[in-house]
Amino acid sequence: MYHGELTIYLSGLDDASEQTLRDIPAIAPFTHRFVSTPSFDSNVAADADLTIVALGADADTWVLQDFLEDKDEGCDVIALALTGRTAETVGLLPCLSDVWPEDMSAEELAWRFDRWQQQRKEQADAQETAQFLEVTINSIPCLVWYKTADGIHEKVNDSFCETVGKEKDDVQGRGHAYIWDVETDDPACIESEAQVMATRKTCVSEEVVQSGSGTKLLTTYKSPLYDLDGSVMGTVGVAIDVTQERAYERDLLQKNQTLENMFTAMDCGVLTHTLDGTRVIGVNQAALDILGYESEEDLLAHGFDMVADSVVDSDKEMLREKLATLEHAGDSVSFEYSVHHEDGKILHVLGSAKLIEQDGELLYQRFLLDYSDQKHEEERRERRQQSFIRALGVNYLVVCSFDLNTGRGELLRISDDADEELKGIFDGPLTYEKSLYDYVNIRTLPDDRSMLSDMLARDRVREELEERKRINVMYRSLVDGVMGYRQVTLVRAGSWTDDSDDDRLVVMGLRNVDRETREEIERKEQLEEALQRANRANEAKSLFLSNMSHDIRTPMNAIIGFTTLATNHIDDVERVEDYLDKIQASSTHLLDLINDILDMSRIESGKASVEEKPCDLIEVTEHLGSIVQSEVSEKGLHYDVDLSGLHHPIVMCDELKLKQVLLNILGNAVKFTPSGGSVSFSISEAASDVDGKSNYTMTIADSGIGMDEAFIKHIFDPFERERTSTLSGTQGTGLGMSIAKRLVDMMGGDIGVTSVKGEGSTFSVMLPLEVLDKDAIAVQEGCVRQELSEQLHGLRILLVDDNLLNREIATTLLEDAGFVVEQAVDGKDAIDRLSNAEPGYYQLVLMDIQMPVMNGYEAAAIVRSMDDPVISHIPILAVTADAFEEDRQKALDCGMDGHIAKPIEIDGLLAALEGVLLPA
Repeated sequence: MYHGELTIYLSGLDDASEQTLRDIPAIAPFTHRFVSTPSFDSNVAADADLTIVALGADADTWVLQDFLEDKDEGCDVIALALTGRTAETVGLLPCLSDVWPEDMSAEELAWRFDRWQQQRKEQADAQETAQFLEVTINSIPCLVWYKTADGIHEKVNDSFCETVGKEKDDVQGRGHAYIWDVETDDPACIESEAQVMATRKTCVSEEVVQSGSGTKLLTTYKSPLYDLDGSVMGTVGVAIDVTQERAYERDLLQKNQTLENMFTAMDCGVLTHTLDGTRVIGVNQAALDILGYESEEDLLAHGFDMVADSVVDSDKEMLREKLATLEHAGDSVSFEYSVHHEDGKILHVLGSAKLIEQDGELLYQRFLLDYSDQKHEEERRERRQQSFIRALGVNYLVVCSFDLNTGRGELLRISDDADEELKGIFDGPLTYEKSLYDYVNIRTLPDDRSMLSDMLARDRVREELEERKRINVMYRSLVDGVMGYRQVTLVRAGSWTDDSDDDRLVVMGLRNVDRETREEIERKEQLEEALQRANRANEAKSLFLSNMSHDIRTPMNAIIGFTTLATNHIDDVERVEDYLDKIQASSTHLLDLINDILDMSRIESGKASVEEKPCDLIEVTEHLGSIVQSEVSEKGLHYDVDLSGLHHPIVMCDELKLKQVLLNILGNAVKFTPSGGSVSFSISEAASDVDGKSNYTMTIADSGIGMDEAFIKHIFDPFERERTSTLSGTQGTGLGMSIAKRLVDMMGGDIGVTSVKGEGSTFSVMLPLEVLDKDAIAVQEGCVRQELSEQLHGLRILLVDDNLLNREIATTLLEDAGFVVEQAVDGKDAIDRLSNAEPGYYQLVLMDIQMPVMNGYEAAAIVRSMDDPVISHIPILAVTADAFEEDRQKALDCGMDGHIAKPIEIDGLLAALEGVLLPA
């Protein structure tokens, strides 16, 4: 029950009338709240449920008039007027709820007020009833509507609107055709409603309507709608959606009809027995034949416990469980099972059971039908479909079969990964042209639609499959705005015999090949890029060979030429010295060219390795400066070194390779900077994420000729040299920067370059290096060792080399340094001389490696195995053209004490001798 407070506004009433009204009790379920003012206040009246205003001589009727024109419908206004002044209210009457005489008695005033309360209660009751009715019909899941006699829907519930897919305001006030989206009103609907209004009886019918969710089958109940005078003013209808129920009924009827037809057309077995299976009431021969028994006695003799013994074991429990579900007479159940005859034959049985009542006893009546042939046909069709699918392979989103003669098709499989749009295209009966048309126009990139349609035209497919068994067509698909690569494959199925045109079946599969295609495209791009790199490398190597022909011949020509000149002017000492200096410079340059080539070869073959030792970066800087100092001075360059950012100069690194990298860059900076320019070298240090390490950056900048952007991209490629007129006189292999890059990579660092043509270049080498204490490198002695030649003066050396010229050069160098030298021509000769000499006669052996008769490795091993301890421990130093680390290590492994590379440099030779003969 509702409850409400009524606000009553009294304007201009005398005290007696006001008190009379206040004393009148409220009618349940209302309560009163009175507000009074001596003159009319439209603001107060706007909040009141009832306004009683006295129209006195001084009443402002125009104020009241304005209020009445704008007031809400729920606000009642009653005017009190003297009998002689009622004419003044004539203009207000259309907007007033009532006019009461102002001079009426208190009893009449109370009566009139009670009557108004009663009317108000009736209005509230009616509103509550209407609200209850609205809620009720909207909560009903059925469709409910009121229609006028001319077919206009006056009222509908929410279920009605949901079914037709329209808002309530769009439905109410509309006819059948608009609501159900048909061209004209349904004649059957009009006729049934006319019959209801004419006979005043409820009409029940079934109607088929179209809604937004599809076709609906409605059971409708239409009854007459009466006016207050008893006349029929329209119809009220209720509709129940029985679409699903009817579908179930049709399905059940269809199955029952199928069974009935089978029973009629084929031999159907019938078996009736008790609920516990102890008695067989009846069994026909067809049932015995199906179960594999000759007679009822034979059936019972083999054992019958509701299930015949011939039923395969895996189905027996299932049959018992199915029968147990039947509880009341009339209940039925269907099932499939298999029986195994004694002759080995297996039959597939389609059965049903029904609980019947006979003479007051409940019995199982069972029907048996041999559908082995149908089962085998289903299995054959399944195998055929699977063979079709296997003909394509796996990973296809959609697999269909089509008859190219008729165009009819069948969906064989659709992947769970297929989206709803794709499933919709291949839903329902398929035809070749329509299915492909829908697919091409919905899923294919517009640019590929014409091509795909042409390639998949039915006649073209038939013609191509006559020649080959499989067709693959690649195209681009568009799904949710994303382009991807797809492939359609068509494979011949069936016989496709030449003498018959009847069997032209194909299996079509749609496959997502986006990932494979993109990977293939990427591989092709990578191959193309690799081919371009290889072509560039071949071009560079060809150019390299051409350069080498020039670059090697240049110093060789100088060596030969100046040697000839020195010979021709042998008596001119000053001129000969100048020629020899130039021969020395050309020889050094030639050796640098050869070393670059050999270094690159070793790095590319993986034979180069990093050998870290304690290293002082300050000493490295000073060493590099001393090497380039002469050229810097000669060209008048400004050379600046900044080590202010270096805080821990002692590090673990491969000092030799670091020097090689930095000297390569620094040498180029000096070489390519014109006279008067500047070259700077700085080292900075930054913290590293790795404990015990710092990140060191070595920066070499110059104001030289610079490089263009095209060359910078390939500066670290082997054999690359920029081709400019400025560099036409520059010699080199084009391997220096490539070697530097490989060495930096080996040391775990990075190298970068920036350059502006004509302004200069800046190279940065970044290396993560382990930081060491200063004590890690022994403090250099304050004094320099005495000259090695003085300390080793008179020591006897056995020089072993098969080359006469090499022996002559080495002998002269050593004798000039103060040594006594004897020669051996191969390893065997050296062994003989050592064996025949007194122990201690020789203090050192300089051993060549590659020699006839016996090489240096074999000779060293024999020396180390000699019985005499003095001879077996004699220092042996390898002197060989094998100039790399693995060669040095092999020499050490054979028992030698050191290694120097040919061609012999006196400083290197003396340093090696110092390390062997005068260890620190």
